[in-house]
Amino acid sequence: MPLQTGHIGLNVTDLARSIAFYQQIFGLEVLGQSDADGQRFAFLGNPDVASEVFLDKLAITLWEQSAGAFSTRTPGLHHLAFHVDSVDEVERLRTAVTQAGAEVLYDGEIIPHSDAFSSGGFFFLDPDGVRLEVCAPDGVPTEAAVAGATPSCGFFD
Repeated sequence: MPLQTGHIGLNVTDLARSIAFYQQIFGLEVLGQSDADGQRFAFLGNPDVASEVFLDKLAITLWEQSAGAFSTRTPGLHHLAFHVDSVDEVERLRTAVTQAGAEVLYDGEIIPHSDAFSSGGFFFLDPDGVRLEVCAPDGVPTEAAVAGATPSCGFFD
């Protein structure tokens, strides 16, 4: 089997707030959770996955063990990208993000990945400042690329 990306583990400052955010934006469901003191976490999964295998459904694990905000200037995670099938789905999720009051980047515009590819999406922050992207494989006009041939998702203002 070829290597594939598995679930994502995120440190969060407020478990309940982060669960609500990821449920509201992405429609994830809680697969398991602990509220034990010092061991607060939640497994969030995709309800659209037909498999009953836990790791097939698992999308994000939230660990309440952080303070402060996500750092964009230290080594580590740059951003998380979530792929959808179409620009229409990108626009639907952008509306959900805006209605949730999340901070959007690039004024919420759908940005092509570069001036050479019609894939692209929009960027926003989760409650702890983690940069997120929702993108489609094509259908985004390339003239709005923010970094020319360099991937837009790699460089933020």
